[in-house]
Amino acid sequence: MAYLPIFFDVTGRRCVVIGGGEVAARKVQSLLEAGADVTVFSPSLIEELAEQARARRIHHMMRDYEAGDMTDAALVYAATDDAELHQRLHAEARARGIPINVADVPALCTFITPAVLTRGSLKIAVSTEGASPAMAKRIIKRLERLFGPEYGVALEVLRAARHHLKATEADIATRASKLTALAMSRIPEYLRKGNLDAVEKLLLREVGIGLDALGLSSIRGRAVARESHTHR
Repeated sequence: MAYLPIFFDVTGRRCVVIGGGEVAARKVQSLLEAGADVTVFSPSLIEELAEQARARRIHHMMRDYEAGDMTDAALVYAATDDAELHQRLHAEARARGIPINVADVPALCTFITPAVLTRGSLKIAVSTEGASPAMAKRIIKRLERLFGPEYGVALEVLRAARHHLKATEADIATRASKLTALAMSRIPEYLRKGNLDAVEKLLLREVGIGLDALGLSSIRGRAVARESHTHR
């Protein structure tokens, strides 16, 4: 079985999670971090999910799933201990053309979720196509050492530089050359060491303005640490 690696925009879209346990909670958290509108179907919830329901971060339907509940969903996660229900959910999702992931049952999945390392806007996904989630996590652990939290801050700088150059540099080739030079520079290393003067000099050379003019003054005086999340 082969999979097409993609990043799926679920911002503001209805996503359905069936189940109220720890696996369901991980799926819900991933969806919330992606900005999805999450509905959970389960007669009961673990405390983490119950708290999110009380805070109205998720919609909780306190009952078993019923046929048609996934209508208009962008995607579905199934995370229960009911194998027969999983079969029915898979069949319904396929009939409706809705992507579905059934936890730990790759044969019933039309998509799988990789292990992910997140550094701000940087997301590095690793998949073993269901062969060994543990190996995917092992690889992510190695990548964590290679790509520290400074890469998230570096992307803030590069995003601001890109927006500025798109507005001020008409020549596409020149713009691309400057952005490539910034991407290939030592900005992450400078940020890791707290050497903002070096970052400033790079920006002045390639973009013509510095951190403050790019709206990045908040980088000064704050730690570069960012949270790292891994998912199966």
